[in-house]
Amino acid sequence: MKKHETFSRWGIIFAGLGMAVGTGNLWRFPRIASQYGGGAFLIAWMFFLFVWAIPLLTIELSIGKKTRLGVIGSFGKMIGKNFAWMGTFVAFVTAAITFYYTVVTGWCIKYFFSTCFQGLIKKEPMQYWENFTSSWGPVVFHFIAIVIGCSIIYFGVAKGIERANKILIPSLFVLLLIAVGRSLSLPGAAQGMNFLFSPNLSQLKNIEVWLNALSQAAWSTGAGWGLMLTYGVYSRKKENPFLTSASLGFGNNIASLLAGIAVIPTVFAFFAGQNMAQEKVLDIMKQGNEGLTFKWIPTLFSQIPSGSFFLALFFLALCFAAFSSLISQLELITRIFMDSGLTRKKSVSIVGISCFALGFPSAISIGFFNNQDWVWGLGLMVSGSFFIFLVLKVGPRKFRKEIITSSEHSVKLGKAFDYLVAIFLPLQLVAMLVWWFWDSYKTNPDNWLDIFAKASVGTVLFQWGIAIAVFIIFNKIITKKLALNNDKIEGSHDY
Repeated sequence: MKKHETFSRWGIIFAGLGMAVGTGNLWRFPRIASQYGGGAFLIAWMFFLFVWAIPLLTIELSIGKKTRLGVIGSFGKMIGKNFAWMGTFVAFVTAAITFYYTVVTGWCIKYFFSTCFQGLIKKEPMQYWENFTSSWGPVVFHFIAIVIGCSIIYFGVAKGIERANKILIPSLFVLLLIAVGRSLSLPGAAQGMNFLFSPNLSQLKNIEVWLNALSQAAWSTGAGWGLMLTYGVYSRKKENPFLTSASLGFGNNIASLLAGIAVIPTVFAFFAGQNMAQEKVLDIMKQGNEGLTFKWIPTLFSQIPSGSFFLALFFLALCFAAFSSLISQLELITRIFMDSGLTRKKSVSIVGISCFALGFPSAISIGFFNNQDWVWGLGLMVSGSFFIFLVLKVGPRKFRKEIITSSEHSVKLGKAFDYLVAIFLPLQLVAMLVWWFWDSYKTNPDNWLDIFAKASVGTVLFQWGIAIAVFIIFNKIITKKLALNNDKIEGSHDY
């Protein structure tokens, strides 16, 4: 029998940080923090680290550690075969995100090499982006990203995932620190720092500040994606789910803050000496993730000394962040195929081919890319709800005592965890989902149910509905295939 693959103590920390720290830390956090109150946003954001991200990461890691199965098998084993379709949905949502995240990773690779070898900073960034995305270039770099990512997980947990993250994560933090040093040395940087860290407490009365902070905490940390569950499969028996999850959550937030300090003061420095600096900064931050990263940041760096060098460092950091997250996503899909009895090598091959084919539409069409980002980004909220359902089905107290604190090495959580899962987590989830749907309706009141619209409520419900219906219909076939090559999936009494 093949020996079970296991992370070392530091290996799971680095891998978990790699899972959590992604492009969202470098391009979404500075943008959202700027738009929603700076310091006030940070207060709300830190609050949700404790009441959303860390609890869900702890739940995921505990499930993976206990069942030693991927997402689908874990749901089947914990709460019964009839609910395994929920795990299938969680896995599919993350897989669907992976299909276009490989495209994002490809963009990062392209811009790093363009900065180093093609003098990107001397070109017109706005037009350069349009020319690139309308060519076959994204398809080529989409393929390169998949090859690199699959090559890493091909070598397994210790020699592939752990080894790669031990290089990527420290390197990423070093690059961020260099970028921070340069940002703070620019004229006007102090104004940017003041904007980011001085809280206007009146902003805390704004519900949008809290909902955006919750959304950032949910998407940035990877809580509810099933990624930490997958890494939990390879955790040590002595692994402490709560302490490990807390370490990842804080590490993720530190990376986000460093990115914010690297980007926001640089933007302020660009408008140094102008009376309307803050208003212009906010206008830039409204450009969206791609607009800020691939259009405006090259423009900003073109105005500072040694701009090409520091722009290259920024895109290299973005590449490292993208790959560290992509690895975890590819591994989640690979783990499911391995649970069905395939070898890692065959599983990786299937995953690589599937990702290229299913990510192809996003590589050639920004419109399709944005639609998938909208649909499956919101789908993560449904994924989170399924994890909450699992704990409620088992029983919060029973889950806390027998799954999270199943060994003497685990931190003993109190009854507050039970109330958090039973009441507060569901309330947060409903608030996020209702708000995003309402925001979509307000933006497009005339076609909010149009299933072909880019960011409508209709397209979300339509695609979710198809996925859930298919997974329920084929649930017995999927669980049977998994049960052929693992301990029988017979329900919650097995765990």
